[in-house]
Amino acid sequence: MSTKRTTWLANPLAIFTGTDEDARGGLVVSGPVIVEIVPLNSEPVTPYEEKVYLTDQVVIPGLINTHHHFYQTLTRALPAALNKELFPWLQTLYPVWANLDPEVHRAATRLALAELLLSGCTTASDHHYLFPANLTDAIDHQVEIGSEMGVRLALTRGSMSLGKYQGGLPPNSVVQTEQAILADSERLVAKYHDRSRFSMSQIALAPCSPFSVTTELMRDTAIMAEKLDVRLHTHLAETIDEENFCEKMFGMRTVDYLESVGWLSNRTWLAHGIHFNEAEIKRLGQAGTGVCHCPSSNMMLASGICHVKELEVAGSPVGLGVDGSASNDCSNMIQEVRQAMYIQRLRYGSSAVTHFDAYRWGTSGSAKVLGRDDIGTLAKGMAADIATFKLDEPRFSGAHDPLAALLLCGAHRAESVMVNGEWRVKSGELVGMDIEQIMYEHKRAAATLAARAIA
Repeated sequence: MSTKRTTWLANPLAIFTGTDEDARGGLVVSGPVIVEIVPLNSEPVTPYEEKVYLTDQVVIPGLINTHHHFYQTLTRALPAALNKELFPWLQTLYPVWANLDPEVHRAATRLALAELLLSGCTTASDHHYLFPANLTDAIDHQVEIGSEMGVRLALTRGSMSLGKYQGGLPPNSVVQTEQAILADSERLVAKYHDRSRFSMSQIALAPCSPFSVTTELMRDTAIMAEKLDVRLHTHLAETIDEENFCEKMFGMRTVDYLESVGWLSNRTWLAHGIHFNEAEIKRLGQAGTGVCHCPSSNMMLASGICHVKELEVAGSPVGLGVDGSASNDCSNMIQEVRQAMYIQRLRYGSSAVTHFDAYRWGTSGSAKVLGRDDIGTLAKGMAADIATFKLDEPRFSGAHDPLAALLLCGAHRAESVMVNGEWRVKSGELVGMDIEQIMYEHKRAAATLAARAIA
């Protein structure tokens, strides 16, 4: 349903804008833009054609997921990969993922985006780095499906060039040559990277990790990102094993390695970023390097807890990501915001981390991580990316503060979601999409992938 006409989203039960402005009277949306913030007990100055009452709904900016692996929705709770730390977990799953093909990858992408939308997510970043010989156009699939579903995309062209025979972790069947990786990266940026305000599709360059690509590819990717003016992304400092691997292979710690290959800059954001020392955090902050905190994945794999507060104080933007659905086992952004609040309280204490901190990480913090200034807050001139939630389930009964209750009581499904001024979820259901059909195709794809691994 289009909202190209001017609409007043009126009188919400509660609203978090990410700013200090009084928006208790709601928001006025015209096309893809928020054109007015309405104070409490006020009428809009802007003429409007439609009024949507939100008196029973909590309103927040659309959530922004800054790290994911859509394909991993196909291997949730896979028995062979249960109860393992990162490296053995990866070694178990790489042979399964090596059997990806276009059909199963499309099903995974569609399901992941549907799940994210239903949880209040409006911008989704995916880190796809597996390119078997028959899946070289994986990013093209994602752009096509994301456009169909109306999700704002920040897709990263991942890569692996260091296979098992060269001392890396992934099987050689999923690695590519540096020449092929760089050529496809340049193609994707030229074809899909939109730099305009309210862009729905952007591309970043994203070697998987220091233990799956060569030093030369890391350097060449940074040079290309500078030339094409796009962002850089990779996994870094997720586990102690990774730190040890980096020191053994390169003779330096992860942040030193990052600097040595030209990645220590405000063009870069890192997934996880757990095992940095005080001096490294200071260097990351001075460079403006962003970090995506992935709390559920970090708990599931027992990787550790990100030093979010120190990173923010140092100057690093911090956002949130659900990570892959094989290390989180769901792609639910509102639940991830809750997990972030709880795990950071475990580190800093219950009085040092509020629900407002968690909302910030999942909205404006994530926007900064992606280098965007047009999403992440509800303010005049910002994109009309909006999520609303009803507190009408038993879990919310008796709650006194609606904004706190949304996280403390465990919201998991949005009532409505607007992306770029278009309703993509209404009454808790996807608009114009059949979730049962999406799930049917996805379950069949998951079964197919698992069977291939056994064969």
